[in-house]
Amino acid sequence: MKNTLARGLTNLLPMVLSIWLFWSLFISLDGLGQLLLNSLGAPFMFVGAGFILVAVIVFIAGLLFSVSPIVWVYGWLERQLMKFPLFKSVYGSIRDIAGLMNRDGKPKTQKTVLVKQASGGYVVGFIMSDNTPQPLTDALPEGDWVPVLFQLSYQVAGITTLVKRDELINVDWSFEDAMRFNLTAGISTAKGNDVAKQKETSR
Repeated sequence: MKNTLARGLTNLLPMVLSIWLFWSLFISLDGLGQLLLNSLGAPFMFVGAGFILVAVIVFIAGLLFSVSPIVWVYGWLERQLMKFPLFKSVYGSIRDIAGLMNRDGKPKTQKTVLVKQASGGYVVGFIMSDNTPQPLTDALPEGDWVPVLFQLSYQVAGITTLVKRDELINVDWSFEDAMRFNLTAGISTAKGNDVAKQKETSR
């Protein structure tokens, strides 16, 4: 009984939460779009019309940001607002997250590596960038240093450590799979192996 409930919860919970999250996002954006339509005097049309309007506005904004004068004006406005410390902290964090989401056309520098510890064990890490900030490069001893992220289990947060490139062991493992391994402390990989074994047994 207990195992059956746990199995049902394990399989249903991720699907239900994912659908709820995307549905909540859809409703929020649709409500924002409907508010814009109402402010323009347009009558209520159908559920989803506001979401379509928001999507169109975002698409048009993307087109406009390909025009140099608009990019320059927006950059100037951004620099003026960044002079306010509180705005700089909040806006900077959101902008960095948005930048991580938009990786199209940019080389993916994230690589999975192993870093040897003093105890002889190894820790899974990620090279997030091939470039180290110049102030850090000037302060560090001579060598090819790269920032390596060590993800904490069950947390989005992690620890960034500077490690010499020749002390890293490259791993032929996708960033997404390795990140999932770290976030779940290896549980997701163990679960995947169990499913694979069950499929082999059933053949």
